[in-house]
Amino acid sequence: MTQESVTQTAQKPENPWLSLGINIAIPALILMKLSGPEYLGPVYALILALCFPLIYGIQDLVRQKRFNFISALGVVSILLTGGIGLLQLDPKWIAVKEASVPAVIGLAVVLSMKTRFPIVRSLLYTDKIIDVPAVEAALDRYDGRNAFEQALKVSSWLLAGSFFLSAVLNFALARMIVKSDAGTVAFNEELGRMTALSYPVIVIPSMAVMMIALWYLFRSIKRLTHMDLEEIFHPRHR
Repeated sequence: MTQESVTQTAQKPENPWLSLGINIAIPALILMKLSGPEYLGPVYALILALCFPLIYGIQDLVRQKRFNFISALGVVSILLTGGIGLLQLDPKWIAVKEASVPAVIGLAVVLSMKTRFPIVRSLLYTDKIIDVPAVEAALDRYDGRNAFEQALKVSSWLLAGSFFLSAVLNFALARMIVKSDAGTVAFNEELGRMTALSYPVIVIPSMAVMMIALWYLFRSIKRLTHMDLEEIFHPRHR
């Protein structure tokens, strides 16, 4: 395998259906269907369910060959869920954990605006999607650099807002569903139900806000660079 093919493999975009199955569908089914004493029992079912997103998250970190703050936080979140369940802590800590992870990411997005490397650049304004060199050249040509930086700030706040919304919805969903003592079959089933509902209740609204941020950024680029949308996208996405 050549160095070029290795690089292309490392940069291969994530399969959303595979991610959905490993991180949500499979763990939810294991927790809801295999936690009974006639199957795996609550402890082993919890361990097995968490293995899927944990291994997937670690594999993603290795595949990218660089530290990814959000992926790393996801791995920590899975470990915390396992710790709460295995140590049989108060189930309210599940709600705290579920809210804290997106809240930390949202806070990181806001704080990164004060640095040279705002997170919005790696999530939305990335050369994996956008033809960054062409956009940068057009911004300089039409003297749109300052206006573009303001647009990035607005997009950053919208992006942070999507994570803060996720934090609120995560907390509310966890408090409504997970009420049984950790280490019981009921706790696992509730955890599985919460996992299954997280996509329609949390992911879709949060993604909607993120898409608004992306739309605003593209519209600003189009206005400031006088480029068509086809010219803005990276060549391999056209």
